Amino acid sequence: MTGWDAVFHREFKAYFATPLALVFILVFLVMTGVFTFFIGGFFERGQADLRPFFSFHPWLYLFLAPALSMRLWAEERRSGTIELLLTLPISTAGAVLGKFLAAWCFAGVALLLTFPLWITVNILGDPDNGVILASYLGSFLMAGAYIAIGSALSAATKNQVIAFVTTASVAFFFTVAGLPIVLNAFSGWAPQFLVNAVANLSFLTHFTAIEQGVIDLRDLLFFLILMGAWLIACVFIVDAKREGA
Repeated sequence: MTGWDAVFHREFKAYFATPLALVFILVFLVMTGVFTFFIGGFFERGQADLRPFFSFHPWLYLFLAPALSMRLWAEERRSGTIELLLTLPISTAGAVLGKFLAAWCFAGVALLLTFPLWITVNILGDPDNGVILASYLGSFLMAGAYIAIGSALSAATKNQVIAFVTTASVAFFFTVAGLPIVLNAFSGWAPQFLVNAVANLSFLTHFTAIEQGVIDLRDLLFFLILMGAWLIACVFIVDAKREGA
């Protein structure tokens, strides 16, 4: 993990050196507002909670996380700076971890900026703040899982558009894996243990449980293990690309 902190500071500052940070945060805040108040019917529900806010997070991250992660490695490879980065006294694992943490923390900043909604529901009523806090934790972990997928797939290509599309496609599978339309496609021919395994890959399944205020260690480990697996894959991809260059 040598040098991960230097890469983290470099990457995190880079987000704010361009309009990317402002655009991403504005899009995220506007879309969360639209989904919460107009599509989710925040006021029409007559309940002081943030269920309409959090229920759309998987679908928001499905597009915003790939947009955030597509440049992590693809831009380095396109511009040729990846060779310079990997000749520094920084391990591949350190570079992968630093880039991932920078993107994840940036997504966390965008998520933290939604705190006025939390204040609003406390002004309007008496919400269960424990459930809201759990939902924020689940949302942050889910964002990290999406970004870890994007990091690995970004390392596999020089083209940011390809990185975006492939990440969105893979992330879409992990999002909808637990829905009946997907499980029915397997249940006709696959054994039950395989159907259950596919269902357990669903981000919706694990996030919905946390969103309801039930913090199960299995749900937390799901996101953490998934992040670890994709980051390990990213390390192998970066090393393979470097050796094949």
